[in-house]
Amino acid sequence: MDCLFCKILEGEIPAERVYEDDQVIAFRDINPQAPFHCLIIPRKHIATLNDIADDDREVVGHMIQAASKIAQRQGFDQDGYRTVFNCNTHGGQTVYHIHLHLLGGKPMGWPPYQDTLKTPVNN
Repeated sequence: MDCLFCKILEGEIPAERVYEDDQVIAFRDINPQAPFHCLIIPRKHIATLNDIADDDREVVGHMIQAASKIAQRQGFDQDGYRTVFNCNTHGGQTVYHIHLHLLGGKPMGWPPYQDTLKTPVNN
């Protein structure tokens, strides 16, 4: 499969992993938007939120639980943090393998968007 995140899962592309279990891995974002910014991805390839099947509900919930564990380990669980799923072009998704952004370590404002769209990653 020609997916950037699948290549990270397989170890073909290096990434600074911060969490790993039998269902997900988490690694630091290469373009951090907060003092701590990681991506949590399922080991199973699921392209977008629109592609989540009934059988995938558990792994998506597990991604959110992993975010909570990572926030606690990083020490910002009590201060707070942000989690974000992007879906498709207008949602800002650039890699088509679902991933949960976990951002923490600073107060975050609202709205979190820009007027310009991000460019999709071509593998």
